[in-house]
Amino acid sequence: MFVRSELDRLGFRGISVEVNEIDTGEELTSIQFDQLRAVLQQAGIEFFENKKDVLVQRIKELIKEVVYHSEEPLVHNLSTYLAEKLNHEYTYMSNLFSGAQHTTIEKFYIWHKIERVKELLLDETMTLTEISYRMHYSSLAHLSNQFKKVTGLTTSQFKRQFGEHDLPPED
Repeated sequence: MFVRSELDRLGFRGISVEVNEIDTGEELTSIQFDQLRAVLQQAGIEFFENKKDVLVQRIKELIKEVVYHSEEPLVHNLSTYLAEKLNHEYTYMSNLFSGAQHTTIEKFYIWHKIERVKELLLDETMTLTEISYRMHYSSLAHLSNQFKKVTGLTTSQFKRQFGEHDLPPED
């Protein structure tokens, strides 16, 4: 509703506003485009100019949703999940993502999984075995090895170093 009212205020009529998408139906002048960008950015709304940028953002959102908000394990592997959810070939999405983010989808996914594991370790309400199960690792050893590879620390070293309420700085 905010976006719609701001567009109306700027005199943009007949523009379709959907979740995550604004369709002008026609080419905007550079002045109109700059006005639209400024209004959205001022409201804290991330602005993407093309569908490829939107697809990369959706990939990131889905990965974060799976890692931080899903209790259920993936029915398929990540590539199949993303391809089904976004209706694109995984190879296309992978190449697009790597070009835009300078990392692979898999590395992005693993990094977020490890960030979530860190949160759960510091919360101290779950055992490492429970965390491993919740984060859908095939084994405790797999989690431990991946954690050490990404952070350079074992899970025990991490807990000692960043103990209670002393969270590591965000990147």
